[in-house]
Amino acid sequence: MASVFPACSGSASLFQGTNFFPFAAKGSPLHLKTPLSAKCVASLGTEISVPPAVDTFWQWLKEEGVVSRKTPVKPGMGPEGLGLVALKDISRNEVVLQVPKRLWINPDAVAASEIGKVCSGLKPWLAVVLFLIRERSKDDSLWKHYFSILPKETGSTIYWSEEELSELQGTQLLSTTLSVKEYVKSEFRRVEKEIILPNKKLFPSPITIDEFFWAFGILRSRAFSRLRNENLVVIPFADLINHSARVTTDDHAYEIKGAAGLFSWDYLFSLRSPLALKAGDQVYIQYDLNKSNAELALDYGFIEPNADRNAYTLTLQISESDPFFGDKLDIAESNGFGETAYFDIFYNRPLPPGLLPYLRLVALGGTDAFLLESIFRNSIWGHLELPVSRDNEELICRVIRETCKTALAAYHTTIEEDQKLKAAKLDSRLAIAVGIREGEKQLLQQIDDIFKEKELELAELEYYQERRLKDLGLCGENGDILGDLGKFF
Repeated sequence: MASVFPACSGSASLFQGTNFFPFAAKGSPLHLKTPLSAKCVASLGTEISVPPAVDTFWQWLKEEGVVSRKTPVKPGMGPEGLGLVALKDISRNEVVLQVPKRLWINPDAVAASEIGKVCSGLKPWLAVVLFLIRERSKDDSLWKHYFSILPKETGSTIYWSEEELSELQGTQLLSTTLSVKEYVKSEFRRVEKEIILPNKKLFPSPITIDEFFWAFGILRSRAFSRLRNENLVVIPFADLINHSARVTTDDHAYEIKGAAGLFSWDYLFSLRSPLALKAGDQVYIQYDLNKSNAELALDYGFIEPNADRNAYTLTLQISESDPFFGDKLDIAESNGFGETAYFDIFYNRPLPPGLLPYLRLVALGGTDAFLLESIFRNSIWGHLELPVSRDNEELICRVIRETCKTALAAYHTTIEEDQKLKAAKLDSRLAIAVGIREGEKQLLQQIDDIFKEKELELAELEYYQERRLKDLGLCGENGDILGDLGKFF
């Protein structure tokens, strides 16, 4: 996190780490599992040995009418641990599983349960977390065989030790992880005080912070959020499916109305294979095309080697101490932004739309402040899309470059050192840390290079006053002031 205050009266900007939104899911299934140990992995096309708990879970699915001899997939062991394996050749977009709504774990399931009434005022994710913890402790839970195959923790950075987290020194992922952990702790303390302790009949056994983190991690890593009318739902069996970067679409999950048993109809979660598969292949989906590597590490505990997944978030803020705060905020809000704006910079991609205008707005002051007058209110954003003045452009370049320099100094390794480490065989969590910090540093260098190039072009740029004079016919194409007006410039 780096705070930057431009050396300009009334113009301040703040750059800080990624803000945390508890369940602002971007759309796809959230999921990753710590691998269960297996006795062996059979050859392709044969039965794959899995832990006994998985066999019991499969039998439960049969008894519930979820699977049958026609089901084309079954739990099996693969490179990622437990996943879903094709029992026959599967065509692209072929339905591989369907799970009836009565087995979904979602806010509706909580509302229909014994704790539904006391959880009615909670955020949906908190209600589901309490439901997961309570159902896991019950011997007669409908989902007891499902809970028996869930990991004790995921690979998410929220479960990393202090030593492991130290490898993320300087990264935005570290600050985000610590913020998430503190947020979860505060929510636990509040729910414990308001819900758990006053309702000991419903929660006879004490709930620990570790159990709360377990349920939070399970929910964050396994919930689907793309279904119609469903923003947060865990679907046993479907959540065994693993992620692959080879899958480049994320439109594989559907909610349909269909047969959910011999004599019953229900909403079904339907999952299609995005790839054509041979018998024995593992079935994969794409968790989320829009998540950065840092988000993948936080949610699931893995990253992709693809550099295009790397991102760095610039957080810009209009300072309340800015004498033009009210005007700037009004302009920002009129153009879809607020007092604080977040811009994700991705590797080898152009700067995101709105970044430069917002930067110029935040830095606006001095002789450029006339643009904040109400007469320009409907046109100012268009003016901010282009350089306003040399002073303004020079300021934003200097501030951004100083921010990059400060952020790069916070890492305890260089890019070259990280690249050497990557060549060695690393523990999975260390490999994630090295990949994240290398990616962030490459992006900071990329951002610095962009604004360094802009600095070199300052003398060649066309600024507002020159554009205005041209519009009035008072300035030639070469920037020369025409007629007697030239005496005043």
